[in-house]
Amino acid sequence: MSYDTSDQVEMPPVTDWVNDWDWLDDQWGPNAIEIWSSVRDQCPMATTERYGRAFMPVTMDAVAAVANDTEHFSSIWVNVGRPDAPRRPAPPITSDPPDHHGHRRLLLPSFSPKKIAVMEDELREFCRGLIAELDGCATADAAAQYSQHIPVHGICMLTGIPEQDADLFRDWIHRNFQLAPRDNAVRLQVVREMTEYIDALLRDRLANPADDMLTMIANAEIDGEPVDWELKLGYVRLLIVAGIDTTWSAIGSGLWHFSQHPDQVARLVAVPDDDMLWQTASEEVLRYYAPVTMARKVIGETEVAGCPVHPGDQMLLTFPAANHDPAAFEDPHVFQIDRAKNRHVAFGLGIHRCVGSNLARLELLVGLQEWLRAFPSYRLDTSRPTTWANGQVRGPRNIPVLLGR
Repeated sequence: MSYDTSDQVEMPPVTDWVNDWDWLDDQWGPNAIEIWSSVRDQCPMATTERYGRAFMPVTMDAVAAVANDTEHFSSIWVNVGRPDAPRRPAPPITSDPPDHHGHRRLLLPSFSPKKIAVMEDELREFCRGLIAELDGCATADAAAQYSQHIPVHGICMLTGIPEQDADLFRDWIHRNFQLAPRDNAVRLQVVREMTEYIDALLRDRLANPADDMLTMIANAEIDGEPVDWELKLGYVRLLIVAGIDTTWSAIGSGLWHFSQHPDQVARLVAVPDDDMLWQTASEEVLRYYAPVTMARKVIGETEVAGCPVHPGDQMLLTFPAANHDPAAFEDPHVFQIDRAKNRHVAFGLGIHRCVGSNLARLELLVGLQEWLRAFPSYRLDTSRPTTWANGQVRGPRNIPVLLGR
């Protein structure tokens, strides 16, 4: 895929994470937890001027204060990027009150526990099919050959989006999260490509309705009024971008973690799938390796953690950093598969808490169970590097493993 790079902004490596942070720095992916802890040891919130003035709170109190304040912070900007960056709506995540409630109410029923529960058997069969393709292999890439495929299958089952276009989705995700914050030309091109693709999908559903979310969105109304077409495009844009990369990264982080902790794997595979230990272990993956950070645009003069912020500033909502705050969790640096008290914020806080959390939890649980039972002796292959995605969604992009068969 080629694109114009004339608008790209080059950034030097970060040497001061308190006063000059950058979530696209190469250090972020593999070292974010250590970075947040180091910042927290010095102050509750870091700053940067790389993308205009932007802040990064790293305590639970500060993150929660911003997430719950819709008076001074707008969701019209949900990632930290250049102030002149072109942005498109993707409701409900980019909407503010009072419009937000209608958008969320429209999508939420499709992600109800009842709707998601019936997907479990098909997700298990899909995971087993991926595992069967590794039969006879001594090594594998647990991300490229397994984790990245599961959420694509799940979101396509739920929505009716064509699964055969998975490579296209992953390319959009990579460019949107890894390149676009520094390059407006990339952002514009991704938006154009996604808009054309989604527009065709929705117009097809108008002509050929089916029993799926795409048909519901194509005909969506709120309070008896048709939803604007641009917002309908935004709904599907959000489902593709947020419904795939987030869970792919969570599953991959779990597989990367357990590949280095055979004692924890042994405890898990010794109990049945419905044992509570599997639930607590999955929730601990979400707490410890929470993949998603969000952002807000400051729209009113206020303070966060004692620091004045001004309209036009950007605020990075580091939910993963909040999950490692010692004021919120006992021994947050320790991964405990049986952690009993775990009110993590991996799915966000406030009115924008993740609408797809039920699906993400099921995909994570099923993905881990099927892999660990199939390969209880697998190990990380330290002779090959693990690469991590930086930025808004953090997770391993390849996980070289020895299958131990």
